[in-house]
Amino acid sequence: MPDAVRGGECPLLARVNNAADLAAFSMEELEALVPELRRTIIETVSTNGGHLASPLGVVELSVALCRVHDFEKDAVVWDVGHQCYAYKLLTGRRDRFSTLRIKGGISGYPRRSESPCDSFGTGHSSTSISAALGMAIARDRQGQDHRVIAVIGDGAMTGGMAMEALSHAGHVGTDLLVILNDNEMSIARNVGALSAYFSRLITARGYKRAKEDVASFVRRILGPRLTETAQRMERSVKGFITPGGLFQELGFNYVGPIDGHDLPALVEILSRLKEMHGPILLHCATQKGRGYSEAERDPSKYHGVSPLQITTTENEGEARPPAKLSSAPSAKTFTDVFADALIDAAEQDPNIVGITAAMPTGTGLGKFQERFPERFHDVGICEQHAVTFAAGLAAKGSRPVIALYSTFLQRGYDQIIHDVCLQNLPVLFAIDRAGLVGQDCPTHIGTFDLSFLRSIPNLTLLAPRDDLDLTAMVHWALKHPGPVAIRYPREKAPTIGPVDSRDVTRGSILRNGADVMLAGLGPCVGACIEAAELLEQDGLAVGVADARVVKPLDGDLFAQIADLPLITVEENVLAGGFGAAVMEYYEMTGRLSGVRLRRVGLPDRFIDHAKREEQLAELGLDAAGIRSAALAFLTRHAVPTAK
Repeated sequence: MPDAVRGGECPLLARVNNAADLAAFSMEELEALVPELRRTIIETVSTNGGHLASPLGVVELSVALCRVHDFEKDAVVWDVGHQCYAYKLLTGRRDRFSTLRIKGGISGYPRRSESPCDSFGTGHSSTSISAALGMAIARDRQGQDHRVIAVIGDGAMTGGMAMEALSHAGHVGTDLLVILNDNEMSIARNVGALSAYFSRLITARGYKRAKEDVASFVRRILGPRLTETAQRMERSVKGFITPGGLFQELGFNYVGPIDGHDLPALVEILSRLKEMHGPILLHCATQKGRGYSEAERDPSKYHGVSPLQITTTENEGEARPPAKLSSAPSAKTFTDVFADALIDAAEQDPNIVGITAAMPTGTGLGKFQERFPERFHDVGICEQHAVTFAAGLAAKGSRPVIALYSTFLQRGYDQIIHDVCLQNLPVLFAIDRAGLVGQDCPTHIGTFDLSFLRSIPNLTLLAPRDDLDLTAMVHWALKHPGPVAIRYPREKAPTIGPVDSRDVTRGSILRNGADVMLAGLGPCVGACIEAAELLEQDGLAVGVADARVVKPLDGDLFAQIADLPLITVEENVLAGGFGAAVMEYYEMTGRLSGVRLRRVGLPDRFIDHAKREEQLAELGLDAAGIRSAALAFLTRHAVPTAK
């Protein structure tokens, strides 16, 4: 394979100002462009952080799509979207690619406001076919004739929404190309019968029909050049399967599997498929992490990475990422603390079961899987199923724990209400990445869970300020007779005193003060303590309370601090969040008119990508921002300060 990271300039990529420029490239130049794209992706991710294995796996496919199609007219929807780096480089964003995932720079995902070539914004999985079908039907209604394409991974294809869309597309029968990017992985190894079906297809060596029948089928796609390309196609195509099986039953013509790294074959086939009508599924076999050996060997580790240092070998003139990811020793993350607490609880209770939706590593459940493989379930990218599956387990005596990112829990909202909370079943929702998540795009922010969970009856909603709280909350929740949700952020877990025993179902006052009280929730408690120290320098006596429980709110705590000017601080949207719960409590107890209350939280808009600390500072949720809000609030209420 070409060396994807050899040093020097990228002369071919420098000629690509937009995808139309590829029309002037010879096939040899297109193939030489591929390692330049990989080198640019690796070097940018090494500097900025981001996704690495997935974008490297679809470089040839991206080049072929941009060579064959005009994406100022045609439409492509990248499922999940984190694999779109080469596509961005080829569609007018080469000069801005160095700003990938940086505040004010281009997004790491497709974004309609960023380019006319981004026809649909994505970030969650399994949405591409539904969106592409909607675009195709809109095209038909408007009498247009452009092509619509969905590129979906084999992991995303396991999602129920993708299967629903396939069924609808086959029923409608309109022109639609679905490209299955099959690398046998999403983030973790794929699971389920559908994944096994793809594996059987991709490993099949024999043709499914007699040789002459297959040759006839291929000739219809590739035309008279078949005789010239037969040997190459024999290497590239591991077996063409004529329309049949699962996809035929769904109404699709199936083509593949084809080697997704054979650029000439991809260009040829995509060109021919433009002449075919109806729903078509093209099955491409790719290698995640292609072109960077470490990512090829461990694509899960290199799915999303922090910035890396590139070392230079002068003798060879090569720029290479280091062989291994490294980070300085540091405190445990909230995710680590959760995983350790769950394992400890499971050692004592054999009924505890761990569930995730294709995210065992990111949620910490990979550790649980190693210790209790028979009590671990990865259901694939099927959050709705995960929730109802947990409800079924709980109904028969198990203690299921579902670990999901906040943004992905949104997909199972109906199931949380209907299947878990309505029946008051003891399911524990471990909500990771709650709050701001940094350089991932707005699709991944976890800033709505307090609002959408707080309204559900029977659910207890907790937010730990530190490692001790989270450990205690996990153990308490696994003995509670009803549903519990614990939300925690994507960051290191501090230890905030006091360290004595804590009642995790009640809030607590951590610091007394006579001038103003800061009531924080979760990681905002630490920021409130820092802000209180800053405000002391302004001559103020500032108290800090940890609310800890959002539902049911600790009324005794808020009755105790009602006479002081009160500022609530949360990493959630203000609409329906923690501050709203406090305001509702005072209204219901008849105190609202006499309470001096200010809510600090997230505004009514989606938060753009930036480093997490940049987001916190911009939104006034760091110590300096809380100090400023407090000073402005107290000025309005005529509380004197020394400065």
